[in-house]
Amino acid sequence: MSLVANTGKLAGRTLFITGASRGIGKAIALKAAKDGANVVIAAKTAEPHPKLPGTIYTAAEEIEALGGKALPCIVDVRDEKQVQKAIDEAVKKFNGIDILVNNASAISLTGTAETDMKRYDLMHNINTRGTFLASKLCLPLLKNSDHAHILNLSPPLNMSPYWFSIHVAYTMAKYGMSMCVLGMSEEFKPYNIGVNALWPRTAIATAAIEMLTGDTSTSRKPDIVSDAAYAMLCKDPRTYTGNFAIDEDVVRDAGVTDLKPYACDPANADRLLLDGFLDDEEARLQHSATVSSAATQRRAYHTTAAQFKQAEQSGGQIPALFDAISKTISPELVQKTQAVYQFNVKGKEEGIWHLDLKNGDGACGAGEPKAAPDATLTMDGNHFAEMFAGKLKPTTAFMMGKLKIKGDLQKAMKLEKMMKSLKNKM
Repeated sequence: MSLVANTGKLAGRTLFITGASRGIGKAIALKAAKDGANVVIAAKTAEPHPKLPGTIYTAAEEIEALGGKALPCIVDVRDEKQVQKAIDEAVKKFNGIDILVNNASAISLTGTAETDMKRYDLMHNINTRGTFLASKLCLPLLKNSDHAHILNLSPPLNMSPYWFSIHVAYTMAKYGMSMCVLGMSEEFKPYNIGVNALWPRTAIATAAIEMLTGDTSTSRKPDIVSDAAYAMLCKDPRTYTGNFAIDEDVVRDAGVTDLKPYACDPANADRLLLDGFLDDEEARLQHSATVSSAATQRRAYHTTAAQFKQAEQSGGQIPALFDAISKTISPELVQKTQAVYQFNVKGKEEGIWHLDLKNGDGACGAGEPKAAPDATLTMDGNHFAEMFAGKLKPTTAFMMGKLKIKGDLQKAMKLEKMMKSLKNKM
């Protein structure tokens, strides 16, 4: 629900938006489209995802249905040639670029020891390098515009050590985007290019977050971010630059007095999950509680691991784990979960295992399930044991690339709550 009215100020303007096939990027594109703007959809999603709606082509259809013009481009922001090709196509079709929105981002909320270098490189190459690259290549065109903006979806530069300590690699990657704002806003002043950052105060419900967590009840809709972005991009870039804005502050300044309609669940409008990096004690406390919970899980893991030590020495850790799981299955758990899982375990204890929490009284053990699996999960045996012992959350494992999922991702992510119940009984 958009609460900031369209004014037509972006009519005929060309926006180049990275990661615009879905989520916040697409929401910004659709808001601009209502003005009659041209939108270059620079994203990787050319083929439909089995569970995530939206491709660059379906986004283009939505943009044009609202009165805008769209140019879908397959772009990996890590690839200089792909970015330049999309810019050249934008010039050919729209005769220039007025606004760059650096929205594409990668995330892994992991500590130093848990962050593998492949994931580290991905975050830095997409977040920091991708933002710098797109800004660099768009610069000649932005110089020719009389309404040039760069907007980065990145946080305020809060130098509290806390925000580094919990996920230093991700913080560095996101702050790299913010440092581009700090430097480029000053560097580009002679060219009348406004360079600003926008960050949500609360969690934002996107299709990806809904798929991974299954719960958006304490989040806001992407509309609050797109409304804020629109308000910022309508400002005079000669005077509006170098700002690290928070979405709700921007929409309030634009005249929105009641933010409740932005909440996914209006009943939780006053109990929303705050985003990270805010200079806000409540936000820090929320994240601190999450970290404490993770620490508790790690302690529980070591306790559980001790239970399997003897079994591991004799017959293997995975068989011992499934033997323990089999004793915790109940009709209530089956009724609540309603899913069949197949686990393809790699590494030292390679093999196929199943967990049926859908049929009869439930079952688990070696081999493929009798019923077709709703989700097939593939991972290394060590990570598998960590996941079932509570040390590694499925959502985190998936985002870190340690877990591959085929099938119903929503049911796969039900494992998080289900395993917590199992661990408490084991």
